[in-house]
Amino acid sequence: MIERIKVFLAEVRAEIRKVVFPSRSEVQGATWVVIIVVLIVSAYLWVVDIGLVWSVGRLFR
Repeated sequence: MIERIKVFLAEVRAEIRKVVFPSRSEVQGATWVVIIVVLIVSAYLWVVDIGLVWSVGRLFR
């Protein structure tokens, strides 16, 4: 059991060495993209919600 754990940790270490982490500027760029997309989708859903509230309100008058 101990040997299996050692082999597992050695494999994990080998895989971690292969990982390429993004640079600070790449992370900042991706963060801005996410923020902008979230704002656009939020605005769209807000407009759809207002339209549905208005439509249902007119339907039940």
